[in-house]
Amino acid sequence: MPVGKDVRLGEGVVIHHPDLLNLYGCTIGDQSKVGGFVEIQKNATIGRRCKISSHTFVCEGVTIGDEVFVGHGVMFTNDLYPQATADSGDLQTEEDWVVIPTRVLDRASIGSHATILPGLTIGQGALVGAGAVVTRDVPDYAIVSGNPARVTGDVRARRTAFREAAAS
Repeated sequence: MPVGKDVRLGEGVVIHHPDLLNLYGCTIGDQSKVGGFVEIQKNATIGRRCKISSHTFVCEGVTIGDEVFVGHGVMFTNDLYPQATADSGDLQTEEDWVVIPTRVLDRASIGSHATILPGLTIGQGALVGAGAVVTRDVPDYAIVSGNPARVTGDVRARRTAFREAAAS
């Protein structure tokens, strides 16, 4: 069952290729779109009017605000020190680790193949460049790129410059 019975879907949610994804225990807001080969785990929340592109992994503890774009193959993480086994050598269970939450604020955009480490906030209207590895909070409207991701500009200034160039 690719879309679990415990998934809460808002009005007008579009799920492309429902047989080619894995959604369970999550919430997806009104009018959002989810591409194929996506996994959204329990206790993850997607806001309204978002686009989650194909091959993306949204793990437990991730909260995505409204009108957020998530590109292809984006990977969220929720554990700073992942291990397969507990100190005893037994396979880990949910009791053996703590989910570290991550927040993506409204109208942010995350480029394809970005990796987002846990415990971070990606600011309102921010832009994460394709392939970036985000290791610290991203300020509102900042453009970040690289590994580790560094601030390289301001979305508002770039949009203004683009519009002025297009108008001339």
